[in-house]
Amino acid sequence: MQENHSTRLTSSEISAIWSSYQNNSLSICMLKYFLANVDDADIKSVVQNALITSEQNLNISKDILLNGNQPEPVGFTDEDVSPTASRLYSDTFYLYYLENMAKIGLSVYGVALCTAANTKVRDFLSQAIQKSTELYNKVAEVLLAKGLYVRPPYVSTSKTVDFIDNKKYLGGLMDLNNNNRPLNVIEITHIEANLKTNSVGATLLTGFAQAAKSKKVRNYCTTGKEIAKKHVQVFTTMLTNDDLPSPMPWDMEISDSTVAPFSDKLMMYHTTTLITSGLSNYTTASAASFRTDLQASYVRLTAEITQYAKDGINILIKNKWLEQPPQIPDHKKLAKE
Repeated sequence: MQENHSTRLTSSEISAIWSSYQNNSLSICMLKYFLANVDDADIKSVVQNALITSEQNLNISKDILLNGNQPEPVGFTDEDVSPTASRLYSDTFYLYYLENMAKIGLSVYGVALCTAANTKVRDFLSQAIQKSTELYNKVAEVLLAKGLYVRPPYVSTSKTVDFIDNKKYLGGLMDLNNNNRPLNVIEITHIEANLKTNSVGATLLTGFAQAAKSKKVRNYCTTGKEIAKKHVQVFTTMLTNDDLPSPMPWDMEISDSTVAPFSDKLMMYHTTTLITSGLSNYTTASAASFRTDLQASYVRLTAEITQYAKDGINILIKNKWLEQPPQIPDHKKLAKE
């Protein structure tokens, strides 16, 4: 059943579509560069498909905003990318990057759909979820075909159903002697996912730090790379303490190019959006983990990247690179005029 009357966009609908415009305009820049620097035919096909999807999403987002009497955002344009710049990342990295972005898309669009009432907005978000699903499946197929898919650890589990009947299941906050119970499969799932995400993030930031024009941006990306590598080690230790393998993406080589394929504005914004996704992942993982030592680790890691994100936002603001989301009127200020 279609809406039979015209309705204004709600705050959550404006937020979802405005954010979609920003993120897809960024993705278009990234993918144009990837497409100009990819050799493998199978990977090129996936990148091309992702680019077409991002362009379609951007155009629909623009139409919804304009029809809702909202201005078209600035986002990111051809000025923020140099497709002819020397290759910085490997073909394999492109696959892992797209796998990660497809997962983010599924999460972000899924949450947004549950806050939307407008038919056109819901249709767009539903289609975006479907396209993100298709992209993830295409990436997974290529990763599997090339022997690059990073599988979570295989484990042996109990053959009977049981219930938790002892507070010792929660473990101690300070697990100095590794005496806590073994990890359960839910905890392993989140640890492995965060390990993989940080591995891809560390590689992305290595390239950014190498190519950024501004010294402050280079230093910021270098710091982010080191934080990501440290978090990878934390999650690796969580697994190896229980004699579990630590699967990680591989063959993500960085070239020696120092030619910037992206603007400093884009690299800074992309870094902060990845941090936002990481914060969401850590919060979800902490809530899903029963062991208190794991919860404490997630709290500590969250605090570290929260401060890192704040430093990045300050750089964006100082350089006037941070586009302000749609803002409601300041009624208190207006009342004083």
